[in-house]
Amino acid sequence: MDIEGLLGEQTPFDQLSFEERRRLAERFVCRTADVGETGFAIGGEAGAFYLIASGGVELVGEDGQVLNHLGAGDMFGYRALLYGDSSFGEARAVGVTDVLRLEGDVFTELCAEHRPIRRFFDAKRIRVQREAAGRSDSSSVSLMATPLSDMLARDPVTLAPDTSIRRAAEVMVEHRISSVLVTDDERLVGIVTDRDLRGKVIAAGLPTERPLSEIMTPDPITLDSATYGFEAMLAMAKLHIHHLPVTEAGRVAGMITSTDLLERRSSSAVFVIGDIYKRQSAEELAEVSKQIPKVLTRLQGASASAHSIGHVISSIGEAITCRLLELAEARLGPPPVPYAFVVEGSMARHEQTALSDQDNGLLLSDDYRPDEHDEYFLALAKFVCDGLDACGYEYCRGEIMATTPKWRQPLAVWKSYFDKWIEEPEPMALMHSSIFFDMRAIFGDVSLFEDLNAHVLKKSTKNRIFLSFMASNAMSLRPPLGLFGSFVLVRGGEHHKTLDLKHNGVVPIIDLARIYALSGGVPAVNTRDRLEATAGLGEVSRDGAADLREAMEFIAGVRLAHQASAVRRGEPPNNFVPPANLSSFERNHLKDAFALVRSMQATLEQRFQTGRLR
Repeated sequence: MDIEGLLGEQTPFDQLSFEERRRLAERFVCRTADVGETGFAIGGEAGAFYLIASGGVELVGEDGQVLNHLGAGDMFGYRALLYGDSSFGEARAVGVTDVLRLEGDVFTELCAEHRPIRRFFDAKRIRVQREAAGRSDSSSVSLMATPLSDMLARDPVTLAPDTSIRRAAEVMVEHRISSVLVTDDERLVGIVTDRDLRGKVIAAGLPTERPLSEIMTPDPITLDSATYGFEAMLAMAKLHIHHLPVTEAGRVAGMITSTDLLERRSSSAVFVIGDIYKRQSAEELAEVSKQIPKVLTRLQGASASAHSIGHVISSIGEAITCRLLELAEARLGPPPVPYAFVVEGSMARHEQTALSDQDNGLLLSDDYRPDEHDEYFLALAKFVCDGLDACGYEYCRGEIMATTPKWRQPLAVWKSYFDKWIEEPEPMALMHSSIFFDMRAIFGDVSLFEDLNAHVLKKSTKNRIFLSFMASNAMSLRPPLGLFGSFVLVRGGEHHKTLDLKHNGVVPIIDLARIYALSGGVPAVNTRDRLEATAGLGEVSRDGAADLREAMEFIAGVRLAHQASAVRRGEPPNNFVPPANLSSFERNHLKDAFALVRSMQATLEQRFQTGRLR
């Protein structure tokens, strides 16, 4: 068999040079299998990579169910070698089949040495993750990946405000729906549900000839059609509602109900969040929070992306915080002046993992008077921060919490903080900048934060000196890669000879994305969103932003896998990964990711040194 010629026609091996293909062909062993023959070593130390030259193979699960059919040109075995995926038990020839076998260690070395081949199989891994999400129609992974536009099963059913209640009930029966939207000249003005019919009409004895306008809920909360299903689930749980109108370009597109979402969920993440808003004390919330590590391990085991896992875990933390604020207001009464509760860091970026502390503050209305109002807000802050600590979100060691008076201030004071940090970028200011420029309001009067954020973006985008200092400060954390491509490991202490995948892994990418966003005046906070929004704006090219997104996903994925593994063993998770625990593919790909980040840091460093920041 002309193995060399076959490789020359087979992606991705056609990207090798003639000499490289010749040497590789010598390492393959050809085997002819008869109908029904098995014996292909998949996974484990004896695992191998297989390329089907002719005939066919079926992949069989441990229960004997056929999972996939493969033909000439298809490959198998690589998922077990590269990602530890053992979702099928064996391969079985379905006819006389010629299979090329490459030893597992040779294959992983090949991937490590040739970037095009490595990229090819990385892309296949992403497709595998999406397939896994698709296989679980009811999982929270699916909800994370599905916009509401894809869940709308029918056109919106609308009625005018002067429609009689009786006619509305008839329409709901005809269409087999539990709610109807009330529109006036195509503008959404209200919603009527079957609960309204029971409580406001039948129980109250209201004549059914009365117009819908008398029983509708006016100006209902809506979600845009691009919103993901998981976010709709969060909104319903938080607001204690079961129907949400969906809009597209400002026009009514349909209705999403809790039943629509329940049909798609099975992961415990959505159950945990729903449970959170039923709890009546910090102690009860602490019991719910114990489920978070299990949620993480389930998502990681389902091949969810690091981006999706971070979003889900952060959303649980956000729900706990919001419920604590609701309980605090129920105990203390309504706030004396408007406020917004803001979070910083990983929760603000939707990038929390199994290991998170708390960073938060209170943004108060300028009507705030310390002598009159601070007793209330201190009590609220203490209740929330103590509750978060009880739920596993440890107190911030730097005391960046709403219980600290400095971070419990009116809007004007917060603006003055940012003005000083931007205009006088000394070391402490830069440290605060790296925290407070990742900020998001999650509860209260969000317009206060919108006012502050607009002020900050306008001021920081124009200040080239501040951005240069920010860029210089970001260089203090470098990827752990030595001069000759070897890992630079933690020395001494509890984590001796490990890789710190937080401070030297994901944080350098987070820092780069923050600077790109501030320079471009982009309000996004999530790292991937920042890289997508700033690609091609001036500081980072489209290719550079895409490469950084891939690097972020891979490094964060290895970090999450390490944490999930610790949780499964009953050990506390951390960010320190021994290289010996990684496959050769993971080690080599981490080196590539670190080298890319170093290169992007060097480019930014050169830009601010030469004064070429936009």
